[in-house]
Amino acid sequence: MTIRSSCFFFFCLFLLVAHAADYMPKDVVWTSQSRNSSESMPCGGHDIGLNVWVEGGDVLFYAQQSGWFDENNTLLKAGRWRLHLDGQPFDGQDFEQRLCLDEGCIYIRGGGAKVRLWVDVEQPVVFITVIQQHTQQAVLSYESWRYRDRPVTKAECQQCSYKWLVPKDCVTFADSITAEDNHLVFSHKNREETVFDFTVAYEHLDAIKDSLYNPIGGLEMKGEMWAPGFHYAGTTKGEYAGTDYQAWNYSCDDLRSSCIIIDLRYLRHQLYEDTVVDGCGTVGPYAFPNLKVSDSYKRSARWWHQYWQRSWIVSDTPNDSLQAMLRNYELMRYMLGCNAKGEWPTKFNGGLFTFDPVYVDTTMAFTPDYRKWGGGTMTAQNQRLVYWPLLKSGDYDVLQPQLNTYLRMLPNAMARTRHYWGHGGASFTEQIENFGLPNPAEYGKHKEGDDLGVERNAWLEYEWDTALEFAMMSLTPGPSPKERGVYSLANEILRFFDEHYQWQAKRLGSKALDENGHLIIYPGSGCETYKMAYNPSSTIAGLRAVSESLTPAPSPKERGIVSSSADKTINSPLLGRGGGGEAFLPDIPLRVINGDTCIAPAVAWARIQNTETPQLYPVFPWRLYGVGRPGLDIARNTYWKDPHAIAMRSTKGWKQDNIWAACLGLTDEARRLNLEKLSDGPYRFTAFWQPGFDWAPDHNRGGAGMIGLQEMLLQDTPDGQPILFPAWPREWNCHFRLYTLSGKQVEASVVNGEIIKTNY
Repeated sequence: MTIRSSCFFFFCLFLLVAHAADYMPKDVVWTSQSRNSSESMPCGGHDIGLNVWVEGGDVLFYAQQSGWFDENNTLLKAGRWRLHLDGQPFDGQDFEQRLCLDEGCIYIRGGGAKVRLWVDVEQPVVFITVIQQHTQQAVLSYESWRYRDRPVTKAECQQCSYKWLVPKDCVTFADSITAEDNHLVFSHKNREETVFDFTVAYEHLDAIKDSLYNPIGGLEMKGEMWAPGFHYAGTTKGEYAGTDYQAWNYSCDDLRSSCIIIDLRYLRHQLYEDTVVDGCGTVGPYAFPNLKVSDSYKRSARWWHQYWQRSWIVSDTPNDSLQAMLRNYELMRYMLGCNAKGEWPTKFNGGLFTFDPVYVDTTMAFTPDYRKWGGGTMTAQNQRLVYWPLLKSGDYDVLQPQLNTYLRMLPNAMARTRHYWGHGGASFTEQIENFGLPNPAEYGKHKEGDDLGVERNAWLEYEWDTALEFAMMSLTPGPSPKERGVYSLANEILRFFDEHYQWQAKRLGSKALDENGHLIIYPGSGCETYKMAYNPSSTIAGLRAVSESLTPAPSPKERGIVSSSADKTINSPLLGRGGGGEAFLPDIPLRVINGDTCIAPAVAWARIQNTETPQLYPVFPWRLYGVGRPGLDIARNTYWKDPHAIAMRSTKGWKQDNIWAACLGLTDEARRLNLEKLSDGPYRFTAFWQPGFDWAPDHNRGGAGMIGLQEMLLQDTPDGQPILFPAWPREWNCHFRLYTLSGKQVEASVVNGEIIKTNY
C-alpha cells in the first residue's frame, strides 16, 4: 500500500469513528480580471442568482430572481450593477476574485480594496460591502436596457412564450425607475393582457378562462437599492455587448466603506419599514424587518455550510479528469442551491446565471434577458434532469420549487382535460407554460375536426408522460408526501392515463381495454422520438413505477382528495388498488435483435422524429431494470445492440447514456461517458456548459452529469437496500455521503479497490 492510499485508508477509518468531520468545499479562485460577462462567476441564495465579474477595473454583476416573468413570459433580469473605484485598485498583480462555496459569497480584493457579495438565504436581498484602505472617489451605477420600450424581433422571440407566433406589436415594456439621494427604486408591472390571454384564446379555452390560474397578469416585479454614503449624480448612456443602456449613477467623493443593499420582490411580497442595518446606520424604509448585515452574513454562511454537510463526493486519486468531474458536480449543486427558497424552479436553459447572448452565439446580439427556449416555458424532458439528482444529494428543500410549480399548474391541467375530453385527470404536455397550458407556438394550428386537446406538432403530439417523473419525485422520502400535498398530483396524472386511454379506445373502437383487460395506450409517444406509438415502453414503465409507489394507497383524506369523482379514481385498478394495478397495465414490450432479447420502444410506431432512446427509460428514470433487478441482461442487450440506441449515443446536453451505463453496471462505459459529461465547459467558470440543444449555461447537461456520477456510486435494490459502487472503477479511491431513494443516508469508501462501509 502506498503512503497516499494508506493515508486515505486511515482517513476513512477516522470518518467511521467520528461520523465524518465537517466537509469544506474548495474555493474557486481567479487571479486575473475577466474579459466580459461570459467569464462571470455565479453567486446566489434564496431565489436570486448573481453573475459577478471584474472587467476593466470595474466590479459588475447581473441579478436575477426566479419569478420575474413579464407580459410575454420572458424571464427578466433585474438589471446590471457596476462599481467603479478611483485608482483602479483591481488592476494590480494582487488581484483576486474568490467564490467561497462554504459561505456562499464572493470576495474581490486588490490594491487595498475589498468587495464582498452575497445573497441572504431567508430574504431575497443582495448585500455588497466595500472597504478601502484609503479614501477614494467611487461611482455606483445601475444599468438598465429596459429604460425604454424594446420591440421584440422574431428571432429574439425565442426568449418568450410567443416564439414564432410573435405579434406585430410584441414589446418588452420599459421599467419604471426613480432615483433620489442614496435610494433607487425600479419596477416592472405587467399589463393585465398578457401571453396568457393569447394562449387561452389560441387553444380554444375561452369558455373556462375565468377559472384558470394566471400567474403573470398584473404581476409587479420590484427592486430597491440603498447605497449609504453615495448620492444620486444623474444618468448617462452606454452600450454593453451590443445592447444600449441607461445608467443611474451614484457618486461618493470619499468612500472608505459602505454596505449596498438590493432587495428584489414581486407583488405578493410585503414591504417593511424602519430597518437598522449594522455598519450602515438607519437606511429608512426598507423591505425586510430588523435585519442586520452581520446577521445576514452569518446565517447565510451557516446555511451553506450545513448544505455541504448533507452530501459530498471526494477522492484523493491524482487524476485530473476525475477531479474535474467531482469539482463540476459540486459547482452544479451549488448553482441549484442558489434557488433553494424559490417560488419557481431553476430553469434548464441557464438557470439564474445566463449572460449576454452574443457570447453564446455571435449572431444573437440581443438583450441580457434573452435565453433560447423561453423564460416561463418549461421543456419538461429537460427540466426533470435538473431535479432528479437532488434526491440522492438529500436536497429535498431545493426540489420543492419544482414540485410546487406542478401543484400550482394542476388545476389548469385538470380543467383543460375536462374541457377537451369530458373526463377526469390532469394532462401535462411537454412544452408547458408556467400556468399549466401548452406553449401556444408548440400547440400548433388546428383545423375543424381536430382533437383540440392534442398538440399539432410532429415532436410533441400525444406526449403526456414526462409529468409522471415529477409525480415520482414527489413521492420520494424527505418531507412527507402528505405534508407536501403531492398525492393529488400523482393521482390526477395517473387518472388521466386511465380515463383518457379508455375514452380513446372506445372512441376508436367498441372496447375500452384489450382482450386481456389491459389498457391500450394508442396513440402514444416514446418521448419525442417514436411517434404514433402503440404501448410505448417508456409510458408503461412510468405508469407502473408511479402506480407501485402509491401502493398501499393512502386514504382519500391523506391524498387531499375531497370530491366524489376523485374518490372514484382511488379505486382505479391503474393505481394499484388491491394489487390490481400491475395486471391492468400492459407488459413492457420486448423484441429480439440478432438473437438477443431487448426492450422495444413500443409494440409499433409510425415514424422516428427525434434522437432520444426511450427504450432505456425502463432503466432510468423508472428503474424496472438495472443492477440488482430482474432482466439486467435484457437492458444491457438494449444498450449495446439496439441500433438506434447506438446511433444516438452522446454526452451532449440532455443525453442520458452516461446515466444508463451507470445504472446497468457498465463501469468502463460509465467512466468514459461521465468524465466527458462533467468535463470543464468552455467558459471561465467550469460548470458553465455550452448550449447543447438549448442554452448556456446548460443546466440539463449538469443535472444529467450529476445523476450519472451518483449512479456510479450508489443504487438501490428493489426493497430499498444500498448497492455500493455498482459502476465505480476500483482504482479510484472515493468517499461519499449520498442518499438512497428510500431516504437512507449512506456513507461509504473504496480504498485500493476495497469497499469500506462506513454507515447507513
